[in-house]
Amino acid sequence: MAALFKARKALRLCIGGCRSLTQLAELPDTHQLLRQTCRDYADRELTPIAGKLDKDHVFPAKQIQELGQMGVMAMEVPEELGGAGMDYLAYSLAMEEISRGCASTGVVVSVNNSLYIGPILKFGSEQQKKDWITPFTTGEKVGCFALSEPGNGSDAGAASTTARQDGDEWVLNGTKAWITNSWDAAATVVFATTDKKLKHKGISAFLIPMPHPGLSLGKREDKLGIRASSTANIILEDCRVPLDNMLGPRGAGFKIAMQTLDSGRIGIAAQALGIAQASLDCAADYAQKRNAFGAPIGKLQAVQFKLADMALAVESARLLTWKAAILRDSHKPFIKVRSLPRAASSRSALSPQAIQILGGMGYVTDMPAERHYRDARITEIYEGTSEIQRLVIAGQVLKEYQL
Repeated sequence: MAALFKARKALRLCIGGCRSLTQLAELPDTHQLLRQTCRDYADRELTPIAGKLDKDHVFPAKQIQELGQMGVMAMEVPEELGGAGMDYLAYSLAMEEISRGCASTGVVVSVNNSLYIGPILKFGSEQQKKDWITPFTTGEKVGCFALSEPGNGSDAGAASTTARQDGDEWVLNGTKAWITNSWDAAATVVFATTDKKLKHKGISAFLIPMPHPGLSLGKREDKLGIRASSTANIILEDCRVPLDNMLGPRGAGFKIAMQTLDSGRIGIAAQALGIAQASLDCAADYAQKRNAFGAPIGKLQAVQFKLADMALAVESARLLTWKAAILRDSHKPFIKVRSLPRAASSRSALSPQAIQILGGMGYVTDMPAERHYRDARITEIYEGTSEIQRLVIAGQVLKEYQL
């Protein structure tokens, strides 16, 4: 346990982070310390059990609590609220290394940090921050984010879940779909329509504890990847919460959701980047150990080309991810830049080259390459599909060229 607190102290050396790529080059020691601390933890505690967690669909509760003690479950939260008080670049570095060890653990970290805590930290009252953030900084509790619905998908403004005021309470009805952390969460941010006539401007956000009367969960989804994290529908049937449980002003829900996802996509880019790095590590290691035609297959030009392509994609995505995080930390526009690494990281993570290098061994669970490939697929879907990212990128490019 002492080592965990020492690690948390080490992470806090990165408070303030880097504000430019130049400064990043000037501060290699602090950021290397951050990366190395998370890397060591991932190698020691996550990589050895990631396959079993995936196979048995087991939520990594012990590891999440340990990461909470290190400060990783509340990276941006100020220390007075129980968090690590770091910046988004630090969060991105941690997300990459944790996801390199176990992508399922990475998405639990991501949802708690960016989707659950993120909007409360930015839009919540001081009392809401104390009540709904501080208990979620230690890893003993995690939160979730309920925006998607069975019928809207990428059309976040078409929410059919409703919230009507009844005296001093809000009454919510509807179904939210694909909610990560749902079966393991102690609270959720829910988006519901308070005025249908206003369309997306009539959506509001609400904080609901879990479990709670009127809130139930659908079946745990049996997924292709990130199988150690729980995913299910959240069903609201006359679910009553106090008026004070509204997050932000009435009608601000769509704005809250979009700003939350803008930042969250950087975290998903970092998750995909970690998966891509794990795939490259696996392929390069195998290429040096597997002999064919009297020599390691890494001596074959065809294999070398595949490794080179993977390394190029990983390093390019890493720089884009860091740039997006730095721009966000600097309070500069990052809409286009946060979509670039998300698209690039997802593509590099989903590369089939690792499986091709491993051949038959890449197709079986004895090697982690097939799990990395399965885990990577979701990074092209959740928190905005790759197609949505490309629309955002194209829209920003066209704006830049307008006369």
